Amino acid sequence: VQLVESGGGLVQAGGSLRLSCAASGFTFDDYAIGWFRQAPGKEREVVSCISLSDGDTYYAESVNGRFTISSDNAKNSVHLQMNSLKPEDTAVYYCAADPGGCGIDFSSWGQGTQVTVSS
Repeated sequence: VQLVESGGGLVQAGGSLRLSCAASGFTFDDYAIGWFRQAPGKEREVVSCISLSDGDTYYAESVNGRFTISSDNAKNSVHLQMNSLKPEDTAVYYCAADPGGCGIDFSSWGQGTQVTVSS
C-alpha cells in the first residue's frame, strides 16, 4: 500500500487549497481513506474520511461545512477541498487507508503535506 499526498502550501486566511492523495498497491474500492492533521505541539486528529465502497463521508466538527472530501475511483485518488481556511487549520495533513472502513484500522499512511494558513 502506498499513499502520496500533494497540494499543500501557504495560503492566506479565507483562501482555499485542494489536497490530493494518490493511492496504489491495494484494491481501492474496498477501503476507506481518511485525512488527518497534526499541528506543532498537538496530537494528530482526524479531519475527514470517505468510504470508497459506498461514498459515505465523515467530517470533524471543526471543518464541517468548509472542507469537502471526494474520491475519483477511476484514478485511485481522494481529494480534500479546503475552503475558508483559518490559521488554526495550519498543520501537516496526512492521508491514511483503512481496509475495514472509516475508523477501524488506518494501517497505511502517506508522508504528509504541509498546509500553512497566514492571518
